Amino acid sequence: MYQFVGTSFILSQLLWHTCETSCGKDEYVINVMMLNDSDYPVTSENLRPTIELGLGLVNEFLKENNMTVKVNATYDVFNTSVYSSQGCRSSTCEGVAFVRQLSTYKKLGCVVLGPVCSFATYQMVTLDPVLALPLISVGSFGLACDFKENLTRMLTPTRKVSYFLIDFWKNDNLPFKTDVWETVYVYRKNDINEDCYWYMNALDASVTDISKYMTFREIIRTPEHLQDIVKRSDRKSNVIITCGTPDDIKIALGNKEVDDNIVFILIDLYSNISYENSPSASYMQHVLVLTLAPTNYSSSLNHNRTIMDTEKIHLLKNDILVGYVDAVLLFGHALKVLMSRQESICPGDFLDQFRNTTFQGILGPQILDGYGDIDVNFSILYTSVNNKEFKPLLWFDTNLNKTVVKTKTPEFIWKKNMLPPDTLSSGPEILSIAVFTLTAIVVLVLIIALLVLRKYRRANQLRQKRWSHIPPEKILPLNTNESNHVSLKIDEDKRRDTAQRLRQGKYDKKIIILKDFKHKDGNFTEKQKIALNKLLQIDYYNLTKFYGTVKMDTMIYGVIEYCERGSLRDVLNDNISYPDGTFMDWEFKISVMYDIAKGMSYLHSSKTEVHGRLKSTNCVVDKRMVVKITDFGCNSLLLSKKDLWTAPEHLRCGDVSQKGDVYSYGIIAQEIILRKETFYTNHCRNSKEKLYRVESSKEERPFRPDLLLETEGEQELDIYILVKSCWEEDPEKRPDFKKIETTLGRIFSNYHNQNNESYMDTLIRRLQLYSRNLEHLVEERTKLYKAERDRADKLNFMLLPRPVVKSLKETGLVEPELFEEVTIYFSDIVGFTTICKYSTPMEVVDMLNDIYKNFDHILDHHDVYKVETIGDAYMVVSGLPNRNGNCHAVDISMMALDILSFMGSFELQHLPGLPVWIRIGIHSGPCAAGVVGIKMPRYCLFGDTVNTASRMESTGLPLRIHVSGSTIDILKRTDCQFQYEERGETYLKGKGPEITYWLTGVKDQQYNLPSPPSVENQQRLQSDFADMIKDSLQKRPTGDCKMQEISCMTSYCKGTLEYLQLATTEHPATYL
Repeated sequence: MYQFVGTSFILSQLLWHTCETSCGKDEYVINVMMLNDSDYPVTSENLRPTIELGLGLVNEFLKENNMTVKVNATYDVFNTSVYSSQGCRSSTCEGVAFVRQLSTYKKLGCVVLGPVCSFATYQMVTLDPVLALPLISVGSFGLACDFKENLTRMLTPTRKVSYFLIDFWKNDNLPFKTDVWETVYVYRKNDINEDCYWYMNALDASVTDISKYMTFREIIRTPEHLQDIVKRSDRKSNVIITCGTPDDIKIALGNKEVDDNIVFILIDLYSNISYENSPSASYMQHVLVLTLAPTNYSSSLNHNRTIMDTEKIHLLKNDILVGYVDAVLLFGHALKVLMSRQESICPGDFLDQFRNTTFQGILGPQILDGYGDIDVNFSILYTSVNNKEFKPLLWFDTNLNKTVVKTKTPEFIWKKNMLPPDTLSSGPEILSIAVFTLTAIVVLVLIIALLVLRKYRRANQLRQKRWSHIPPEKILPLNTNESNHVSLKIDEDKRRDTAQRLRQGKYDKKIIILKDFKHKDGNFTEKQKIALNKLLQIDYYNLTKFYGTVKMDTMIYGVIEYCERGSLRDVLNDNISYPDGTFMDWEFKISVMYDIAKGMSYLHSSKTEVHGRLKSTNCVVDKRMVVKITDFGCNSLLLSKKDLWTAPEHLRCGDVSQKGDVYSYGIIAQEIILRKETFYTNHCRNSKEKLYRVESSKEERPFRPDLLLETEGEQELDIYILVKSCWEEDPEKRPDFKKIETTLGRIFSNYHNQNNESYMDTLIRRLQLYSRNLEHLVEERTKLYKAERDRADKLNFMLLPRPVVKSLKETGLVEPELFEEVTIYFSDIVGFTTICKYSTPMEVVDMLNDIYKNFDHILDHHDVYKVETIGDAYMVVSGLPNRNGNCHAVDISMMALDILSFMGSFELQHLPGLPVWIRIGIHSGPCAAGVVGIKMPRYCLFGDTVNTASRMESTGLPLRIHVSGSTIDILKRTDCQFQYEERGETYLKGKGPEITYWLTGVKDQQYNLPSPPSVENQQRLQSDFADMIKDSLQKRPTGDCKMQEISCMTSYCKGTLEYLQLATTEHPATYL
């Protein structure tokens, strides 16, 4: 543990000084986060008046001290009812997202009151250090929230309960307890409230102080198991800890009788039950209740001069609501101290005031320790067998760590009014057990002595024996026609940025790899021979087998067991063969970490003692998905190299150690959990910078990779705590691999509800998992193939009609086809060449893309086929390749009206304010269609109908739909009542004069068609169009036009100056 100092949060204070917050200038704001869920006892309905009560007391207190400031609060309500895990079990409750939102909108005040959930608090104070805010939490009981610089907790945290239990277990100097307790059963049921969940979690976890103290600790999870324990004579402990209320004891025991020596410790701190001198039930006679010392509400409230109504006094009988009022009063106390200094106040200044302080709470004085946690008086109560009432047994002051006996001669149910020992003792039976145990120990010592002597003689022989190589002829090639070489990055110490060449072969009918040890002739030194002899003795299924060395040419190779699936780093990088969802789940990740821990535990207990180069590239996976460690025991042959797996103490001074291996294991575990790059951090990606920051000790908090808490399971939380303990800066605080192996074994067995699992069980389950993954992989590849095929077909259907694509795929040819009657649409942009002259090529492309994408969206609503676009020309046809009767003329006409309506509201992105007009021509008649040529196939139309439709467009007028007589005849045969005007006789090149029409709309349908420009001023405005473009270029913003959104003008048809309307010439085909 580390102590809080005033400079520990300089960085966060600098951040606060530079940001704008509602903290100062005569107004100080508290940001209150509220969890509004029905399953949580404190909601916005009763919390808001509680906060207002505290604000009233603080403001009155400041006013009495002549401080003209005001303290306010903002309320942010979060409801988790939309999540599958509700209340504080949801890791999304409250948390970082709210604070980021408040920071974005500059609504942050001086402190944040909340969150109450340990998961959310852990993310805010540990896993998101950027948001280093002063937090006051009425909750956050978990061990993960201990010792956080910017966190203050107003309710009893888990560690305070653990400290008391350890003190009570060790205490053998009490009038009613003369034995030291070292064993316990922990009854943990599933449906418990927030505080009990974390109190029990600390007793369940294997890395806490209380679990380290206990010589025996077992978790009871079902009432049936509990009922069996309390009556068994061979139980391992008489003491059972649980958390809840007396009703929970009654439900758990049912009607079962309890052995006379059983002692229950019931933790009930916040159920608002008044125990002392209240009646007790018979099933509570074996129970000691751990609760908070009682408070006299009437006398306590007299300390506050504010008169409160009955409803507010009723609220204060809820311990959680009292915590919220005390939190506001703590802020007021700190504000008074800071203002008395007559200095500017920033949010970070409150941190020192929340440590080692005493302030007046709503119910009396409150004390905060050096870590910002509340100190309380615990009370142990028992049931008097005489008057059947709860009586106080002792008090425990967490501030002074002092026990005060309240009843020296309690009226216990236990014999002699004394608490029984924590383990059973039965006289002669103990003597017989002792004799049997002593005999077994003597026999076991003799057997061990013989085994040790035999092993010592064998080791001595190997030590004295001269090292010899495997004959080269015993290394056989694999059964292939070519040399088998693979490039595996097993060790990076030998060459920089170069993977070693490892040759495959066969030795003793096993596939092996040859790893180069020496690059020249020469014998091994005596130290190297001893190391190699030690490697020969190692035979463990989580370590690769070393067979010896062999000399080939001028090289000496190590002969090592080959694992087919490559390194663990390769497996983690392969998200296709080993996906997260079906294969690399939490269970498999834990089993991988368990394999490495077992291998390292064995290695550390062997003569090799230390690895020195543990990394994910030196962990290999065999065909049975068992992880094995390789490249160990070669410290005298291969020099170590500084990398991201190296412990900070070895980065500074070299050397290797077992604790350094534990640090390397923590880095590998982070790779396994996240499946990202080695030493992944979101804010630093440069490897050299990472090495420098790890090696340097200048930072306030040691630089470590990211490990975000994304799940809520207790096993996952234990894994996170274990991994973080592995990369502690102080090597002595890191666990050894025996403890890591034990912890992972317990977590792994909990997945299957069993305490022991054989190697074959694990192997069979992994193979079953892998076979299921293969099925999933085949299914995924099939889906990917089908999706890719569908994407290709969709792309083809966008280029060519569906029947044409089908014909090309089946035969490679498309037969040309004659269509008796189709309708063809042509349009182009008026003044396109002039616009191009004053625009960059990219602006022209963007302009056409904006226009034609919208045209394409309009086409989706009509039975038409887009033929092509050439420059600003847009060609569409209906009636082919699918014949649709007379509907082709209707669809083309409807589409033309939609396009013209859209152009009335379109504005150029790079030339705002400049009108964009199009000419549209439509004609109906016979047409031939087909694909011409082989390369770049295109579906082309041929015939006089195409030429005539083009002439209809070129002889049309801006913002007009020019329609031929043949199209009008078809429209008359339909039920649609199109509106049109006769234009008169129009000369069409190659055809002569013909009667043509203007299409103006459809009866009973509204189209926002722009008014076409007048004809009178067409000669004057042809030259003005270029000037209009120049004016628009001068008025547009100097920034990048592409970043501006495309705005739509209301219309050019009404209220627009005549000067802004471009007229046509006597030759309408001329482009302006």
